[in-house]
Order: sequence, then structure tokens, then C-alpha cells
Amino acid sequence: MIIPCIDLMDGKVVQLVQGREKALEGDAPLAMLEKFEGFSEIQVIDLDAAMGRGENRGLVEMLASRAKCRVGGGVRNAERARKLVEQGAHRVIVGTAAFTPAIEEIAVAVSPQNVVIALDSKHGKIVVKGWQESTNFTAEDVIGRLEPFCGGFLCTYVDKEGMMQGTDLDWFRRLRAATSHEITAAGGITTIDDIRALKAMNVHAALGMAIYTGRLALAALKDE
Repeated sequence: MIIPCIDLMDGKVVQLVQGREKALEGDAPLAMLEKFEGFSEIQVIDLDAAMGRGENRGLVEMLASRAKCRVGGGVRNAERARKLVEQGAHRVIVGTAAFTPAIEEIAVAVSPQNVVIALDSKHGKIVVKGWQESTNFTAEDVIGRLEPFCGGFLCTYVDKEGMMQGTDLDWFRRLRAATSHEITAAGGITTIDDIRALKAMNVHAALGMAIYTGRLALAALKDE
């Protein structure tokens, strides 16, 4: 499955490089939603909420109510997760809170199948709080013990995020071997060959920069 991404910052659709530098802005959120019509699922991330510097709650709610969306960014407690599901989110993406006791409460509140845990890796270590803080453990260290609290994992190779240089397929192979849960890959996925290699591993592909720059055409992706 190919999952187009809508990342929100300051009320706009953006693409960042390694979660820091804004590289470009997309069309208005609703226009992007229309462009992505026909894809099975869309990923919506509130970057401001993830970084703890505001939120785009109204836009998130609007998008979740109009399409099948997995929604993340600042989902730090059960109340927020439950609210997103009530507003139409198909699934909620939990990053920082997955490494706190709150993950158990979130899983109970919305059911594990409705939770996607984000395992974002930079220089080999999990990063949290909008990729601003590094931890001391790897995705391989934690993926097994987090399985009871989710239905799948969103694994982002932050080192190549937004850089259009390809991704680390070997990393995704190791993660695929470590869990039977659904895995969605993100970060640096640039070519159809990348997508096909991931598909061969039974790994979904979340796409951002390659779509927004036109490197990958939406029409061609719908045929994959």
C-alpha cells in the first residue's frame, strides 16, 4: 500500500528535510486531499503539535472527517487519541507517548488495532518530540515489546527524510524480520524501485517529498 502524506505546519501543508528545514509548501490541505483521492489511506501529521509549539487541530479534524486518514502529531494521551477517532480518524499515530505509560491507556481507549506506533530512527537511535530528542535505544530493541499496544508501526528513516536520496532498505528488512505486525516505511523513499522493494518485503510506503516535487507521479503510483 502507498500512503501519501499531508504534513501540517502553521496552517499550511509542508515538507521538511530531516524534520527541521522547510523545503516546500504544498497546495491548501483540502486541495491536497482531492489530489490524493483514490489512495486507500492518507497520513496526516500535525508537525506543530509534535514539536510542542502549537497545533493545527481544526485542519486535522477536517481532513480526518473527509478521508480515511491515519493521524499523528502530539497524540500524547488517551483523551486526544479517543477524540481523533471520534472525529473520523481511521487510526492514530503515537510517537513520544509510546515510550511512556500513556501508551497502555491509549491502546485501551481506542483499541490496539487503531494505534500505529511511530519508530523514528536517526543515527540508529529512536528520536521523539518531533525528532528533537534522541533516546538510547533502537527500533529493533523496542519493536517486540510494543506489539501489544498497536496494530502496526510507522518506521521513519530520519537520516534521509526529505532528501530524495533513497532509503535504507536493509533497516526495513531487519524490522520486518523482528515483527509480524504491519510496517509502514517512510524517509527517503524516492523511486518506484524503492516502493517495489518494500512491497516485496510486505512493507507499506508513506510518501511525501517524492510526490510533492513531482519525482513520482500520482497517476503512476495508483497503478502500483
